Order: sequence, then C-alpha cells, then structure tokens
Amino acid sequence: MCGIVGILGKHQVAPQLVEALKRLEYRGYDSAGIATVNEGRLDRRRAVGKLVNLSDLLVHQPLAGRSGIGHTRWATHGAATVANAHPHSAGNVVVVHNGIIENFRELRCELAAAGHAFESETDTETVVALLRREMAAGLPPREAVATILPRLFGAFALAFLFEGEEDLLICARKGSPLAIGHGEGEMFVGSDAIALAPMTDRVTYLEEGDWAVLTRAGAEIFDVAGRRANRAQTRIQLDTTRIEKAGYKHFMAKEIAEQPVVLADALRHYIGEAGLNLPAGLDFSTLERITLVACGTAHIACHVAKYWFESLARLPCDIDIASEFRYREPPLSDKDWALFVSQSGETADTLAALRYAKEKVAKVLSVVNVPTSSIARESDLALPILAGVEVGVASTKAFTCQLAVLLLLALKAGADRGRLSAGQLAEHLAALRQLPGLMNHALGLADPVQALSGKLAKAEDVLFLGRGPMYPLALEGALKLKEISYIHAEGHASGELKHGPIALIDNRVPVVVLAPRDALFEKTVSNMQEVMARHGKVVLISDAAGVAEAGAGCWQTLALPQVPDLMAPILYAIPVQLLAYHTAIAKGTDVDQPRNLAKSVTVE
Repeated sequence: MCGIVGILGKHQVAPQLVEALKRLEYRGYDSAGIATVNEGRLDRRRAVGKLVNLSDLLVHQPLAGRSGIGHTRWATHGAATVANAHPHSAGNVVVVHNGIIENFRELRCELAAAGHAFESETDTETVVALLRREMAAGLPPREAVATILPRLFGAFALAFLFEGEEDLLICARKGSPLAIGHGEGEMFVGSDAIALAPMTDRVTYLEEGDWAVLTRAGAEIFDVAGRRANRAQTRIQLDTTRIEKAGYKHFMAKEIAEQPVVLADALRHYIGEAGLNLPAGLDFSTLERITLVACGTAHIACHVAKYWFESLARLPCDIDIASEFRYREPPLSDKDWALFVSQSGETADTLAALRYAKEKVAKVLSVVNVPTSSIARESDLALPILAGVEVGVASTKAFTCQLAVLLLLALKAGADRGRLSAGQLAEHLAALRQLPGLMNHALGLADPVQALSGKLAKAEDVLFLGRGPMYPLALEGALKLKEISYIHAEGHASGELKHGPIALIDNRVPVVVLAPRDALFEKTVSNMQEVMARHGKVVLISDAAGVAEAGAGCWQTLALPQVPDLMAPILYAIPVQLLAYHTAIAKGTDVDQPRNLAKSVTVE
C-alpha cells in the first residue's frame, strides 16, 4: 500500500524515480508524483491514476535535478486528486509518506490556528507543515526532523527533501517499512527493496523508530531515542526476471503458471534425503496449543493448517484474524506458540498482533515470503516460503507455498508428538514431492475454465462449497473471484447450506463445489444435489472418479488428477485461481491491480 522511493544520484533522477515507482505498482495506488531539487530549487509533478499519466506530464513539464523523491498513493485521507497526491510541500520542504498520522486532526488545528493554509485533505500535509514551522523558527533540517518525529502518532514511513540542499535526504520509519540503498557516490531509499534492485544490491533495513540522514557519502542512522545506531547492510538477491511478465498478459497469469516450479523449490529446501530439513528449535512434543494469526488469503491458509495440525498431531490449534486478535485480548500462555503468516512480512495488523503475543507465548514463529521483513526479523524463528516476488494483488503462488510450509510444520508436529511413525512421515514426504507434477496437470484446466468463465462473468452472485479442508478452499475461491472480478461471492461449509445459504439458490446462481473423492465426498454430493434440486448451476471440481460418479446434471465439471487427501487443498487452489482470473478477463477488469486493493497492507 503506497510506495516511496528517494535518490541522491549522479544523473537526472526523474526517469529513475518513475522507473522505480513502476516496480512498486503492485502495491496498489491511485495517484503518483515526484519532486526534485535542482540548483537549490524544489519542484514537483503529480498526477491522478496510473503512472503513465505522470510520465506523460513529465514529457510536457520535465523535472531536472539529481536529487529527488517519488510516491505512489493509495487514498486514505481525501480522494484521489492532484491536490491530495504526494509529494506534499510547505515552503522549503517536501515529503512523501506511507501510513497514517493518527493525531493529524489535532496537529491540523494547531497549525491552522498558527496561520497555515492547507492545500489538501491529507494527514500527510500536517507533517510537512509542522516541519516547515520548526525550520522557520531557525532549526536546520536534521534538528527540525528530530523535533517533530516524537509528535507524530500512528504508522509512517517518511522521506524529506529540502530547498537549497541537493545532497540531503532525511527519512524515518515507525510501523511502516523503509530501506536504505547504498551505491557508489549515490544513496537511495525505498519502501520496498524491489524498487532499489536495479540501482543497488546493498540495503540497510531501518528498524522500528529509526530515522536517517542521507548524503551521497553515506547514511547516519538514529534510533527512536536519537542515539546513533549501527544497522547491518544486507545483500539482496532478487530474481529480477520474476518481476517481469515474461510474455504473459498479466502477472497473475504468470504467477499461477509458476506454482509447480516455486513449490518444487520450497519442497527441495525443506525436504532432504534424510527427511524433513526444518530449522533447529522446532520441537512440538510438549506443546499444549498453537495459535495461527494472519489476514486475507494468509488467514485462509491458516484455516487449512488447523485441519492439518489437529488431525496429524492432535495439537489444539486456534486461528485468528490479525486485525481482531489483540483487541479481544486472547488468553495466551507461556506454554503456547504463536505462528504468524504474511506474504509481505509487513502486514500492519499481523505485525501488531505479533508484538502483542511476543511477551506472552513461549515462541513466535512466522511463515513469510520476505525473510528480511519486519515480521521475520521480529520472530523467534522465520520460515521463508520461497515463492519469489509476487506482483499480482490477488495472491496465488504465495498461497500454495504457504500451505506447503504449513503442512510440513504439521507433519513435523505429528512426528514429534508420536502421531506419525517414521514410515508414515516418509510416505507423506514422498507424496509431497509428486505434487508439482500434479499441479502441472491441473494447469491444463485453463482452456475449459476459460470457456466457463464467459458464462460465469454474467452472474451477480456465486457460491463456493466445500467440506473439511475444502471449506477453506471455498473461502479462498470466493475471495479470489470477488477481488478481481468484482462479482459478489461467498464461501460456505457444505453442511451449512441448509442453515441459511440455500435460500439464495435459484437458476441464476452458479455454485462451485470443491469435492475430491475423499471420505466426505458422499456428504458433499448430497449437498450438491440439494442445490441442483433448486435449479442451481453446479460447477463440480473433483477428480476423474468423482466427476464420473456425480457429474451428471452439473452445469460444468472440471476434473483434477487424483491426489492424496492431505495435499488436496494445495492442488485444488489452482482451479479456483484460474476461475477467478479468466472470469475477470471476461469482465475486462484490472486483474493485477484491482480497484481499492493494495498488495501490501501496511496500515491498520
């Protein structure tokens, strides 16, 4: 959500700023802008909509300068307008900001009373106005920033540029990620290392409460108390080919297709010749309870994992939505573990929940896609899912890799607690190694799904049904469809159909039934028959045996390869992803950047 980039460079920075912002488009935004300082003078350009609008503006109104900051904004305070777009200016300073200043109304009233005339509706303008006032009182930039930061409540990443200062950029973070990039006679700042990857591979991640003074000679970093802080440099190794579409029309299509490869990479990382290759310190044998916490698709992955932990290890497992977790003050014990799942590793609600739990449980684990992220760094143990960069807002390959890592943890728990013999564990691991091949077969459903999607695109409501671990997959299928096609969709446990949702069934409502031929198959088919008796249009997703047994009378059937019950949720994620993708294409929506959504939600 929102993106920041800053450059103290050797060359004209406007093209570099725009190019870096393009690499942050996946985060979601509705306006963009850049500012530079040239021959001591600040200037800026801002535009509503996609970055191409800013690029067009710069053709007609170019910006010179070798120092600059840029921003992609996702509207919170105030609509997406040029006046509300970043950078924001007040006299001799400009700022870009990710996050929310929670006490901005109080600050706004104070500044208005002192005579400041506001140009925007944003919380961000209060920051730059506050800084200008301190500088007008005689404080130089460094001291002025140090003075105002303690007055800002909420979450923020900030980058400031100053008139007359072509070799100075000051940045700060509290609750929102920010990284400093080191070059040769150049310095960079970005809200995501992806933005900096073409310019440097040497990055320093600011810690909570840090702020930094950048010149082309380097960075001075200070902690929340104002003390000089030493923060380690990290070499980033981003596979930039995975940030390109590589011939696909959309990132989402590419990322769906990459799943067999990235899942195989993850499995090779965690499964060796001798069996499970998980980090030391994972002993589930005496654990009394594990709590899983996440948001969105990652939360749905936790729903699946609950079935695995409880069935394989008989380990009591709670799941919680991160945004609700700390506010209901859940009872936690120093005999429990808490596990946090996040694709970005910067999800604000999940990070806040982790900090709440950290002092109350014996161990904090995380399952993340970014091993250098805040959630990973603040965990006792972080397990990377190794999905590679995921650009599409609707998570696909990160979801299936999350499931794989969570399943491996559940298998470890089962072995530790004496619920799985060495032979049973070996059988499960051998079956898991076959899963990437099965996923390749599942991707072959793209053509029949595409044919179905034209009909599905005409629906106003769609229901998804599943039993057991297929129930969370029904939730995921509904979430994916509504995220990118904007069709109202709901996921339900099949057995709950008669307790309310069946009232929605008529001949205009497609019902997607996820039903591998497992121990619950007959019960799911009974629920499916109830839908068909009320003229509902059933799309049955099963294996060949399931389709042969129950496919008669269905509106559409999709047959997957047969898969062990334990791994079915991972395989069955593919058809619901394809269904959402092709339906969105049929409706003509923006697949990679759906309206109102952001890839990395870094504010509550």
